[in-house]
Amino acid sequence: MPGALEGTTVISLEQAVAAPLATSRLADAGARVIKLERPEGDFARGYDDYVDGLSSYFIWNNRGKQSCTVDLKRPDDLALVESMLASADVFVQNLAPAATDRLGIGSADLRRRFPRLIVCDIGGYAPGTPDHDRKAYDLLIQAEAGLAGVTGSASSGPTRVGISISDIATGQGAYAAILEALIVRARTGEGAHLQVSLFDTLAEYMNVPYLARRYGGKEPRRLGLAHPSIAPYGLFRVSDGEILIAVQNEREWAVFCDSVLRQSSIATDPRFERNVLRIKNREPLDACVQALLASYTMATLCELLDRVRIAYGRVSTMADLAVHRSATKVPVETSVGLVELFAPPVTVNGRRPVLGRVPTLGEHDLALRREFGTAGRVDAKRIGNTAP
Repeated sequence: MPGALEGTTVISLEQAVAAPLATSRLADAGARVIKLERPEGDFARGYDDYVDGLSSYFIWNNRGKQSCTVDLKRPDDLALVESMLASADVFVQNLAPAATDRLGIGSADLRRRFPRLIVCDIGGYAPGTPDHDRKAYDLLIQAEAGLAGVTGSASSGPTRVGISISDIATGQGAYAAILEALIVRARTGEGAHLQVSLFDTLAEYMNVPYLARRYGGKEPRRLGLAHPSIAPYGLFRVSDGEILIAVQNEREWAVFCDSVLRQSSIATDPRFERNVLRIKNREPLDACVQALLASYTMATLCELLDRVRIAYGRVSTMADLAVHRSATKVPVETSVGLVELFAPPVTVNGRRPVLGRVPTLGEHDLALRREFGTAGRVDAKRIGNTAP
């Protein structure tokens, strides 16, 4: 909700995607987010240079923040961070395991000194598990958590989801947990220690295929653009393209057979009369549906599916998505001018949030050091733009 977190201060010792995504959502909601970066910057700044020399990852996940460069091996910079934390509401970090403990700003120490502080640690694997100390990145977690094993087609082998879904999901989970902790603190006055891991996040997302294997004895197959639990639900060819069609229940199945396939008897075929049977007989079902859809044009079929209220979708390229009639874009200010992003998904009272500016590296160094009492010890060579 725009402005909901106004007056909330978040300190984030963050890099890459998961933690920056969580804190960007806090910034969108009105929180003041101070992003602590190593002197060379968050390495996501160098992931690509697609946006007139700036990184697409960094622009997406760092709007609305203040950037302050710190070298935590320097006592004065560590003192700066301590000063910030003393007045903060939330501290988010996704450094290597135990890194903040070694610096004296680990979760247990901070919670003891600042009882109202909400500390959120984001890592690859949960504390107490054998893999806690391992390095963990998005693609590796997609594989370890089984997601890659159920993604792709039978012929493709295990496949990566095309975006950094482990990081994104973990960032969203951390964001939700922080909001819950803020609500509890408003009632009790007590902060919290939150721990979120990429592996646990994806493993929890994998509960449906896990339950199918654990209790149904069915190792999920890679089905490409088909649904493992619903049929017909997949990609079909028409005379001038391909379309995804989803039949969700028995009522829709009867309508689909009668109005789209124009053979109502298919709905009561003993192989296809219930969804569980359609799943068991997916190959003959899909072949039957494909044969009866092949002569349609895309425009004619879409118009008919809209009329009878059967769900469908087209497979968009990024060029298609850029001009999609339902896509909403919002501007964000950067050092190279305004950049268009797809809008955050929630509207509040009909309005989208206004996104803050994406900071340059160290843009707020001098102002923040003045505010938190270390301006006299700053190394001038490490200060970038000094805007407040």
